[in-house]
Amino acid sequence: MDVPVDLSRVLFVCTANVTDTIPGPLLDRMEIIRLSGYLADEKLSIAQKYLAPQAKEAAGLEGASVSLSDEAVDALVRSYCRESGVRNLKKHIEKIFRKAALKIIESGVAVPVPVSAEKTGAAETTDSAEKAEAAETADKPEATTETEKKPADASVLAQRMTVPDSYSLEVSASELKGYVGPPVFDSDRLYDTTPAGVVMGLAWTSMGGSALYIESVVEATVNNSDNESSAHGRLHTTGQLGDVMKESSTLAYTFVRSLMVRRDPTNQFFGRHIIHLHVPEGATPKDGPSAGVTMATALLSLALNRPIRPDVAMTGELTLTGRVLKIGGLKEKTIAARRSGVRRILFPKANVADWEELPANVKEGIEGFPIEWYEQIPPLVGLE
Repeated sequence: MDVPVDLSRVLFVCTANVTDTIPGPLLDRMEIIRLSGYLADEKLSIAQKYLAPQAKEAAGLEGASVSLSDEAVDALVRSYCRESGVRNLKKHIEKIFRKAALKIIESGVAVPVPVSAEKTGAAETTDSAEKAEAAETADKPEATTETEKKPADASVLAQRMTVPDSYSLEVSASELKGYVGPPVFDSDRLYDTTPAGVVMGLAWTSMGGSALYIESVVEATVNNSDNESSAHGRLHTTGQLGDVMKESSTLAYTFVRSLMVRRDPTNQFFGRHIIHLHVPEGATPKDGPSAGVTMATALLSLALNRPIRPDVAMTGELTLTGRVLKIGGLKEKTIAARRSGVRRILFPKANVADWEELPANVKEGIEGFPIEWYEQIPPLVGLE
């Protein structure tokens, strides 16, 4: 258009679920404002006040006694729609009300509204339309065919379907499968009681917080008769880990080996065994440094052959000297921990301010323990 435009007073806003997909040069020039996702209680309130009424009206059920129970909305949030926002929740609620409308039509419950119940001007409008059509037909040389004629009965044009007041339908949590299919997400808890070498961590993803288990087992024992290249224990990892997470596993392995040397120099567990560390759901890429303390605890639990408390989850970046560094997404991780039945969360001491800002209903029933050095963790998880 070759028109000069002054953009000096224009504010550009970019939204994204994660910053990893934003090009580096663009990200450097942006001011990052992190917004946490909705809580389950907030999603319930939004659904009942806004999403459900809008979906009900769009499905033609306005005024009908058709509703979605609070338990059903809660099940949608937990098992179908775990994203930070409510876009997917809105789609599922709309689908439920559309299927409810279809169910009402198929069952024959809906009845036509009598013509007298329509607006008084409907008949007059129909008469005017008929007169105009008759005049137009008179100007034509020949009459139209039967298939081209429109019905002259005003009641046919005015009819619409309505749901009787005596009919009531409430979609419960147990009926969701028939409306939106089987649950997309199962329980975050893979183990009711974690065995030795398994620890629950907490991850922060584009879908919000989630439980992240770290599993470790002894793959093989190194014999003295082996050649020198295999005469030392080692670690290998699986689970489609990113580069940062692979480095965290190597660091955790080195740290725990040094910790065992300090605590019990006679313990040669790591020198005599090949350890396999795995992060379940191998089809999902994973990365980030916040699993360091979880990996170290899993390896320590395996070396001592003692399981940790089953109601504990942890998150934090680990340094080579055992310092626990700050992490992000504590709110989302706490929500995921509560969803998994966790009663004790270990998090970096640098995140105390984030913990104190959490709403009381999020922290209800959960003990929070800020950790500055890794040596504080074993007594809190039962590995003294």
